Order: sequence, then structure tokens, then C-alpha cells
Amino acid sequence: MQKKPVVIGVAGGSGSGKTTVTKSICQRFSDKTILVVEQDYYYKDQGHLPFEERLNTNYDHPLAFDNDLLIKHIRQLMNQQTIEKPVYDYKHHTRSNDVIEVEPKEVIILEGILILEDPRLVDLMDIKVFVDTDADVRIIRRLLRDIKERGRTLDSVIDQYVNNVRPMHLQFVEPTKRYADIIIPEGGQNHVAIDIMATKIETILSKNHEKQLKEKY
Repeated sequence: MQKKPVVIGVAGGSGSGKTTVTKSICQRFSDKTILVVEQDYYYKDQGHLPFEERLNTNYDHPLAFDNDLLIKHIRQLMNQQTIEKPVYDYKHHTRSNDVIEVEPKEVIILEGILILEDPRLVDLMDIKVFVDTDADVRIIRRLLRDIKERGRTLDSVIDQYVNNVRPMHLQFVEPTKRYADIIIPEGGQNHVAIDIMATKIETILSKNHEKQLKEKY
């Protein structure tokens, strides 16, 4: 009998270093062991809206995410079923027609700014992590990312940060820290915390493998 995957939630503000932490953990294991599911892929489809309206989307608000689909997909992965992960088109501000076929693995890492905001998602997690990084560092990282990777202008990124990102962080993201089992300061630079996380995952996997062997024989 296949053991239920270990589900880990990695939350934190935009630019906090969630992705770096996740990648650092993944590097400790083989590609066949850990699956990363990014909340950013699950923004709601906005193809029915005029482009001008899509430009006003608040991507840092909980209502921007299609958590119903995300939860459905996580449950399917937990039941050893393959999913078709959506792809979001940031230039057109809506979901792409493309999908990514994703197969279940022993460890599932859910990564996103509001991954701990929805109680239904939290209930699926075995370990909950919050990456805690100073606001000045987060805004610099976001500037670099959105300009280089998403084709945004400097003015648009700053305007979005002041009007959406910062207030949404204070209202929705920061409060989810209370639900975390582990808080990682300094993000991907905190090698001690990442080592602890990797060791914890290794321990859980080892126990799962032992249990599977006992059940087999």
C-alpha cells in the first residue's frame, strides 16, 4: 500500500525567499522524491474579463486564487493521482491554455504567499513553514523579479507594492505566521533552518519506508 505523501506548506511575504528555501530543501533529495506545487500557478482564470479590468487584479488578495482547484489537485496527488497543473500568463493577466502534467511523489511542498491563509489547505499539511524576511529586502527582490521576469515597469511595480502588496501583506499574509510550525528568518540564507527541515523530512520518509516494509512482509 502506497503511503500518503508528506505535505509541507511554505508561506511568507512576496520576495521573502520562499522559493529559495524550497529549492534548497529540494536539492537535498532526488527529483523523484519531492514535488513542488506553487500557489502562483493557481490564480483564477480571467479570460472572461476585458484586458483593462484584468490590469486591476489584486494578486495579493486571497480571492485572486483558485484554491478550490488547488485543494482538489492536492487531494488527487495525495491519492496517487496525476494532475494537470494550470499555467498563468502574467502578460495577459489570465490563465494560459497550457497545462503541466504532474505526477505524485513522496513529498509535496505547497509554496505561496497565502498558502497558510485557507484553513482547508492548512488541514492538508503535515508541516507548516513561514519564511520571515524584512520588508526592505522583500521589495527589492520583488522589483528585480517583476521587471526582469514579468516585463513590468519600475513605476508599475512600486505602485502595486504601495497600493496592494504592502496592505495585503499586513492584512492577510503576516497574520498566517501564527499557524506555522517553523518560522525561518532570513529566508534562503538561513542554512541551519533548511538543514533542520531536510533532516525532519528524511526522518519522516525513513519511518514511512520502514512501515511499508513491515506491511509488505
